[in-house]
Amino acid sequence: MSSSHPALAHHFDSLEQQREASTFGMWVFLVTEIMFFGGLFTAYTIYRMQYQAAFAAASNSLVTWAGAVNTVVLICSSLTMAMAVRSAQVNKSKAIVLFLLLTILLGGVFLGIKAFEYTTEWREHHFPGPGFHFEGPDPQHSEMFFSIYFCMTGLHALHMIIGMSILTGLLIPSWKGRFNSQYHNLLECTGLYWHFVDIVWIFLLPLLYLFGANLHRG
Repeated sequence: MSSSHPALAHHFDSLEQQREASTFGMWVFLVTEIMFFGGLFTAYTIYRMQYQAAFAAASNSLVTWAGAVNTVVLICSSLTMAMAVRSAQVNKSKAIVLFLLLTILLGGVFLGIKAFEYTTEWREHHFPGPGFHFEGPDPQHSEMFFSIYFCMTGLHALHMIIGMSILTGLLIPSWKGRFNSQYHNLLECTGLYWHFVDIVWIFLLPLLYLFGANLHRG
């Protein structure tokens, strides 16, 4: 029965085989993403150990409440993404659309808050470059912190935009009932990507936003 399914690619014998191959491929891709972000995390850790005071001062200047709110937003978006996949598993196509829309909306809220943060840093001249200015004990190495901050959060935001674009592309086929208990692999793989992006942020929050406060208390 599954061999005649319109979503089955010609080089697979069954939907189950196609699902396993696609899921494996997504995990391989996520491993490369882990190595990519891992390099950035490693660079941050090395410089943080060398210039603790400068990194702590720069970290304290970030809008901590915005980072905390965005964490809650992303956790909620992971829930709605999981609910979209679950809706496909129980053949509720309209619910899939609803949860995808909620996930996209929450992603938009995240990016909106991040834009507010970037605007704040811009007004305070914390963008690395000729106009950089920071009232701290070590402005030079504080600028290094902001370079890593904008690099890591900017790449994370780019991944968010990519994820939201993919989710938007899944709305029409979801509305048309393409995804159901028999076939929902695209939703599952997209969900894995979305959860990965959320997990990356869970690591960024303490490293970038809470480090300065923790060091100060210590």
